[in-house]
Parts: sequence; structure tokens; C-alpha cells
Amino acid sequence: MTRNTADMQVALAQQCPVVADPDTNLATVETTLAEQTEADLVVWPELFLPGYTIARVDTLAEALDGERVNRLRDVAAKYDTALVIGIAERCDNGHIANSALAIDRDGRIAGCYRKTQLFGDEADAFTPGETLEVVELAGVRIGLMICFDIEFPEISRALAAESAELLVSISANMRPFGPDHRLFAQARALENRRPHIYVNQVGQGEAFLFTGDSCYVDTAGRVRVTSSPHAEALALADVSLAVETETRPDYLALRRAVPPIHTDA
Repeated sequence: MTRNTADMQVALAQQCPVVADPDTNLATVETTLAEQTEADLVVWPELFLPGYTIARVDTLAEALDGERVNRLRDVAAKYDTALVIGIAERCDNGHIANSALAIDRDGRIAGCYRKTQLFGDEADAFTPGETLEVVELAGVRIGLMICFDIEFPEISRALAAESAELLVSISANMRPFGPDHRLFAQARALENRRPHIYVNQVGQGEAFLFTGDSCYVDTAGRVRVTSSPHAEALALADVSLAVETETRPDYLALRRAVPPIHTDA
């Protein structure tokens, strides 16, 4: 049997931003959306708008009511296309978060998830988020993750259990961790029986060589669409949200509460 849910077309924008040049990167977003009007959703990597940098985030952070975010909202509405993009977010309390901004096809901000699992020196520049987020884009409930988040299975499980129909991860994953993230992307899809869109930066950044290898993984953990690990690419994925349960179990439907651990201590 299957759970009948509408499909959606997602464009995986595996592109290399210019570090510390958000206006150039915003122009790339506008050009890409103009060329991908058939997509329901376009996804860019982690920290795409400012470029991946730790040293300069204070001058590159965006307020959600700021000019560049308003331009993103306008272009989403202009082309009737939802988007997810990585930004450095200037929070109301003055802190800066490594965030995934989600804008629906009418230009409405659907949510802005702040990365909870900061990696390495990111903790010196960003404040970790305190909540997970499920947003609705193009009529689909989407659980958002950022890079290191996907290495913690409890995060995607919580999103799926909270009614996410699709997992979307944006990343700036570097050598030598490329194979790790391919495995994590597949595992998070299979164990939750949710399709997974993973979009990673590619090319030489300010300090790291990013590994690309963006992909769409179906609910059985099979890679259906993939991008090269070595070049910019824009891949289109026809995403099926249906969970086929004739061959593999629906782990979410069958799960029981985790029992307490017995120890002799």
C-alpha cells in the first residue's frame, strides 16, 4: 500500500558562492529562479548568500526584514517558486545564526531554521538554534536541516515524527567528509521513510574544498538524482512523497516508545 501524496519538482542548486559578496550571490539566485520556473522549490547550500565564512559574519548577517531578504521574497513571488537558502541571520537579540531561510512561492517567509549542531569553529561565530522547524512550502511540509545536523539521527526523526513529508538539508561539507554525508543522506531517508533533498556547496571556498555530491534520496534510501562532486550543477528531482510499504516497513508507523535501559548499577 502507499500513502498518496502530491509530488513536487525540486531544483538542487549546487553552486559556488562568492565569499563576502552577497549581492553577487543574490544575483545568481535571481538568475537561477528565472531559468527554473517549472520547479516548485529551488534549494541552495548552507551560507550561500554570504558565502561560507567564519571571520566576517558580523558584517554579512541579514535581518529578516532587510533589503536582501525582501529581494528574495520578491523574486520568489515573481516566479511563483519556493526557495530554501543558507544565510547568516541577524537575530532580534543581536546574535547571529547559521540559518536556512524558507520562502514560499507567494513571497511569504515560511520559516527560518537556525542550525542547532554547529561544527568546529562555527561555534565561535554563530549562536546555535534552540528549536527544530517544519515549514510548508508549495503545499508540502518540509523538515529543515543544515550540514552537521544530518549526522545526528534524532534530529531527522523528530522532524519526521512532527509530520514532515520531506527532509531538506543544506550543506557546506568539505573534504574528507564527502562519503560520510552521502551515507547520512541515505540513512536519514531510509530510517524515516521520508524523501531527502541534500544540497551541498562545491569548489574551493575561503578555507575548505567543498565536495558537492548533492542528491535526492527516495523513501527506500535509493539515490535517484545526483550531482557531480567536482562542478557546479543544477539538477532537477521529481520527488515522490509516497511511502511504499509492501517491501519495506514504515518505521515511523511501527515505532514504539523507546523503553528504559536496564543496568546493574
